[in-house]
Amino acid sequence: MQKLNVDSDRQHLVNVEVGEGVRIFDFVNAYGCSIGDGSKVGSFVEIQRGAHIGKNCKISSHTFICEGVRIGDGVFVGHNVSFINDLFPKAVNADGSQQTDADWKVVETVIGNRVSIGTSVTILGGVQIGEGAMIGAGSVVTKDVPPGALVVGNPARIIRYLED
Repeated sequence: MQKLNVDSDRQHLVNVEVGEGVRIFDFVNAYGCSIGDGSKVGSFVEIQRGAHIGKNCKISSHTFICEGVRIGDGVFVGHNVSFINDLFPKAVNADGSQQTDADWKVVETVIGNRVSIGTSVTILGGVQIGEGAMIGAGSVVTKDVPPGALVVGNPARIIRYLED
């Protein structure tokens, strides 16, 4: 992996580890993260520090991948997908002071290999999505998804299991 530091009108990439053959399109904001070999990151994506994207993934435009998200290999992430890493977000503490990193704890989210996540999906923090699972467009994932499951809805629920 090589480290990228690019700050231009079209990209903001700071301390990003990228593997071979990675393609990052315009208007991406990424910092302190890693992106595996052969992966593609579409326009208008943000990838925060500590996030990891595996090999041969496709991250579609307008997606938000926050700190604490670990994406396996061969994962498809549709357009406008949002990951959440704070189950009880607040702007200020009880005394009115603005919160800092010391005032909350990252809730890790793990996405298995070969998962497919549809457009406009929201994934809450602390969720694990098993290998080969598929998340239907517009779903809100609030709990773990077993390997090979197809889930849809809000909250997402299993409608069947997929066969390879």
